[in-house]
Amino acid sequence: MTVLACDLGGTRMKIGVVRDGRVLAQTTEPANSKAGLAPGLPTLKAAWLKLLGELKLAARDCAGISVAFPSLVDTKSGRVLAEYGKYADAMGVDLRAWAEKEFDLPLAIENDARMALVGEWTQGAGRGSDNLVMITLGTGLGTSAVIEGRLLRGKHGQAGVLGGHSTVRYGGRECSCGNIGCAEAEASTAFLCDVAANLPEWDASSLRKLATLNYAAVFEHAAAGDACALKLREHSLRVWATLAVNLIHAYDPEIVILGGGIMASADVILPAISGHVRRHAHTPWGKVRVAAGDLGDIAALVAGEWLVQEQLGGSSKQHRI
Repeated sequence: MTVLACDLGGTRMKIGVVRDGRVLAQTTEPANSKAGLAPGLPTLKAAWLKLLGELKLAARDCAGISVAFPSLVDTKSGRVLAEYGKYADAMGVDLRAWAEKEFDLPLAIENDARMALVGEWTQGAGRGSDNLVMITLGTGLGTSAVIEGRLLRGKHGQAGVLGGHSTVRYGGRECSCGNIGCAEAEASTAFLCDVAANLPEWDASSLRKLATLNYAAVFEHAAAGDACALKLREHSLRVWATLAVNLIHAYDPEIVILGGGIMASADVILPAISGHVRRHAHTPWGKVRVAAGDLGDIAALVAGEWLVQEQLGGSSKQHRI
């Protein structure tokens, strides 16, 4: 099955053509998520058409379109249910109608963290286990869970995916979701500048000289001994590790998979979170394994085939090349 797949992040749109668990071709475009979803759809269309041209394929050769979206979605209607500071117009965009008009293809949509987990579960670090959770560390913090071989969704589509909005610090920072002390508000790229600026070490920090503050810079400057970067790094590691333990206690997984762009610093993150989980997770049956994702940026793209088959089934255009 050949599928057009995209992963619409807050910063980047990852776009690809997928077949048989493999990304045949891919590209990345700026998301401009603050401008909304509708203005980005022509860019998305053009990128897919270019990739199809490079592969000497046409839209009619594809079974459907898969969209990984950074919010709560209704998989039955294909509608976005909420927005958290990204793609504010998305609830008013009918993606299935757009896909039918522009490509004559059916469209399946799912939360991006769930899609990343499905990719790792079927083709990556989670293969061989039917009980696993994932944390994606990036612009926001995404979470998802598979329990006894079933992707956890819940009645309203929010089961498992709001781990980034679980409270990890009582009386902490106000989050864009309205909660207080969310993991995302305490340790994600979206809130990093605010967290850093409120540290007493900020004024003397080398981080202040940077045009863009991100976690790559935090880990780099922490390794060089910058006091503010060190504090940010240690605070963030504690938040992410606490979130991992919360997910273990909630969903009883055998594996915690860590993904997302911040995992470029896996050499520091993985041992820190693994150690915290060993010390603090209550699992009398044994030890939970903490692993970095195998698929990196393409995890949610790889999951596109699974999603089109699961959501669309017989209604998809079953073309095989």
